Amino acid sequence: MFSAFKLVFGLALGAEMLLAADPAPFRVCADPNNLPYSNQKEQGFEIEMAAMIARDFGTHATYLWYPQRGSFFSKTLDSGVCDAVMSVPEGFGQATTTRPYYRSTYVFVSRHDRNLRINSFDDPRLHHLRIGVHVLGDADRTPPPVQALLSRGLAHNLVGYSIFGNLTEANPASDLIRAVMNNQVDVAVAWGPLAGYFARHSTTPLDITPIPADPSNPALPLAFDIAIGVRAGNYQLRDRLNKELTRRAPEIHQMLRKYGVPEMNLSASTAGGY
Repeated sequence: MFSAFKLVFGLALGAEMLLAADPAPFRVCADPNNLPYSNQKEQGFEIEMAAMIARDFGTHATYLWYPQRGSFFSKTLDSGVCDAVMSVPEGFGQATTTRPYYRSTYVFVSRHDRNLRINSFDDPRLHHLRIGVHVLGDADRTPPPVQALLSRGLAHNLVGYSIFGNLTEANPASDLIRAVMNNQVDVAVAWGPLAGYFARHSTTPLDITPIPADPSNPALPLAFDIAIGVRAGNYQLRDRLNKELTRRAPEIHQMLRKYGVPEMNLSASTAGGY
């Protein structure tokens, strides 16, 4: 009888301890050197978002740092070492994605004192200017705006800057924006969140101009809806995150504005959520 009592008491105590234990953390895979998104100092809007979501989930966020290039998704999300990647294009093929939480576009960047105000790939002045662009180091992955510029015979005007830099360089994506500041190029074409963030921290006033759709190739994607990616088929977490993104939308947009992210209206097919 005594032994049975101890067994029952022990089981009850064990269950109570399990209930009192901390819930599993919200595990995020992120780039260690990729502002305005994330870095290993736990800075960037992805980190702020992850921390906010984790608090709402009653837990805390932990991070697995891995450079976001090449085999990033196979080494991180697909291998099960994290639960989410905070920024992926909506409908991305290597993950199940949430509803998008913002939409941004490629932009032109120029010095304010140059008063260029270029807002089209067809601006004739581009044929006489040095145009800075981000390159990915992979001939099969030419960014859409570079495709648009090449189609207009502007190959000799392009100056490429690696978006990845080297392993020791902080914020390698900023090199392109710094080239505009230093007059190494006359104008740059960059992804909006990168351009907006580094322009905001520039000591030289810069103009950021969203690029409209390419009239000669309307199917060329220049704007993207950005979502959170979870492991393929993890619909339970996706649905939980969707509710969080809807509930926290005002705070998320305020966060994006703080980081200088140029936002557009979400595309009509996704604006209503899931």
